[in-house]
Amino acid sequence: MRIIPAIDIINGKCVRLTKGDYNSVKIYNTDPVEVAKNFEDHGISYLHLVDLDGAKADRITNYRLIEKISSATSLKIDFGGGIKSDKDIRIAFENGASQVTAGSVAANNPKLFRSWLDYYGPEKIILGADCRKRMIMTRGWTSESKIDVIDYILNYQESGVLSLICTDIEKDGMLEGPSFELYREIISKTKPDLIASGGISSIDDIKRLKSIGCEGAIIGKAIYEGQISLSKLGELC
Repeated sequence: MRIIPAIDIINGKCVRLTKGDYNSVKIYNTDPVEVAKNFEDHGISYLHLVDLDGAKADRITNYRLIEKISSATSLKIDFGGGIKSDKDIRIAFENGASQVTAGSVAANNPKLFRSWLDYYGPEKIILGADCRKRMIMTRGWTSESKIDVIDYILNYQESGVLSLICTDIEKDGMLEGPSFELYREIISKTKPDLIASGGISSIDDIKRLKSIGCEGAIIGKAIYEGQISLSKLGELC
């Protein structure tokens, strides 16, 4: 299973939110490049980079950080947040993203999302399937779509989606464990590879996610709060 630390960006700083609440911002580092280099130094190969400013603004904002991190490290960067147009996704890839995660576009503009699958290839596009009480959330988790997460995934499964990231927003930043039952249901009912995100608080959580069939795990707050060491994560890579 892929181990994927997360860096969330607001105003160029490395931050974390709780349950996606922008009023709960906690700054952990003012230099995201330094954080990314530290991940790589511990044997980690992947990075989930989220532009929280862009997610709220409906356009890519912190794209220069992709270029800075990709130039300073060999991390494979999955970038998300604010990618709403052909111009946005082109900027992300041109600045060094290996993959792009698209959620709001997939929920609100299926035609555009499917055009990206066709043009860039499904191996480059990750379906963002973040939900609250099973309903897909968009625009930085500020807008509810009324689409059930399973129906949403099955719809894009038919379009060739190969992988998805699912965050149960009620778990995000709580450090109380991920949404295991939801992930079991997704894995049992759908085919794309599932990357779990939100609530991971221990190495045991990661091992349990692997045991139920998750292809990857995104870890954020547990790293920054010192509950999971980078040395331990590196041993899993």
